[in-house]
Amino acid sequence: MRSLATACIILGLTVSASAQSPTTRIRGEVEKAEGDTLMIKTVDGASAKVSLASGYAVGGVVKATTADIKKGGFIGVGARPQPDGSLLAVQVFIFPEAMRGTGEGHRPWGVLPDSTMTNATVSETVSRVDGANVVLTYPGGEQKVAITPDANIIMAAPAQPSELVAGAQVAMTATKQADGSFSANRVTIAKSSAQLPY
Repeated sequence: MRSLATACIILGLTVSASAQSPTTRIRGEVEKAEGDTLMIKTVDGASAKVSLASGYAVGGVVKATTADIKKGGFIGVGARPQPDGSLLAVQVFIFPEAMRGTGEGHRPWGVLPDSTMTNATVSETVSRVDGANVVLTYPGGEQKVAITPDANIIMAAPAQPSELVAGAQVAMTATKQADGSFSANRVTIAKSSAQLPY
């Protein structure tokens, strides 16, 4: 159940599409943690005060490689379309088996401009010196994706609220409050030198 819960925390990264809501993506380093309040220095250098909602959830991600992307596996790929109709991966999330089929399909990805999200089964994978090419299949279609060393490849890992300390690398979707602070009910921690998820 832990891996399932962990993966649910980052589903917003791999499933969310074009739904409009008054939320903001916050990514950065925890500068201070006091009770259920985090002070975060964001990746663009700003500061954000985030209050964690009652019963908030914490999950983690760890770095993975193209070797972890197996034929028959289920992955979520955030990518940018290429002129030849293929996709260039920006981020790859390897789902735990318990979440196979979650958000399956191909759609716009609201996290980055001009990008798409494909949650699908790996039907073919070809390793290259500079990465890998994969073919993803889902009901009604398929996508060819190039995965280069620049792509952020991650997989779910367990995490605890006690890990939300100064120096932790975190990402979350938060709701802005009237006083300019934010509220969040889920936090993802990038562990073991993993890049922050988008």
